[in-house]
Amino acid sequence: MITDSTTTITSTSRLSYDHVESPLGRFTLVADAGGRLVAAGWTDETTDGRMAGRLQLFARRPDAEFVHTSNPGGLSAALAAYFAGDLDAIEKLTIAESTGTPFQRSVWRALRAIPCGETRSYGEIARAIGRPAAVRAVGLANGSNPICIVVPCHRVIGANGKLVGYGGGVERKRWLLAHESGSAVAAVPRAPRTAAAPSRA
Repeated sequence: MITDSTTTITSTSRLSYDHVESPLGRFTLVADAGGRLVAAGWTDETTDGRMAGRLQLFARRPDAEFVHTSNPGGLSAALAAYFAGDLDAIEKLTIAESTGTPFQRSVWRALRAIPCGETRSYGEIARAIGRPAAVRAVGLANGSNPICIVVPCHRVIGANGKLVGYGGGVERKRWLLAHESGSAVAAVPRAPRTAAAPSRA
């Protein structure tokens, strides 16, 4: 089962989770034992469900303890600062490249190279990684990104300038881009919270 961070850890590895209260609703993050981000995102019913699914998988891993930890590796504080307006607070956060194919990881690294306040199209990302014909595959990798905001998949838009999809909901994407560009942002209606985290079966 999920335990509190004061519980003795006897498994081979440990994953920590925490929540940040954001203007867009409760944001959940997961870190490894070294304080590196493993996953981050929203889990309410306005999302595509991927982050909630990841939490379920983490909670059921037989080789790792899944515990609630306050501000693991300083990640929660950095994300709270980002939401409060310190956009540089997340730029140097360390992520764990523990998931994804080599191609997906190359796309995710390219996403982190997009400057805050700017956007790129899927085609531009494909060219940036040296795979100009792989626009569709870039889109799929972008959608599979497990670390929202810090790996800024929200900064990728359609070639025609449209926002297109976003796992956290397109209104959140609109808010994030406005937040980063310094534009006025409107409140996003919040969906009801889901459970804090899943329990082991």
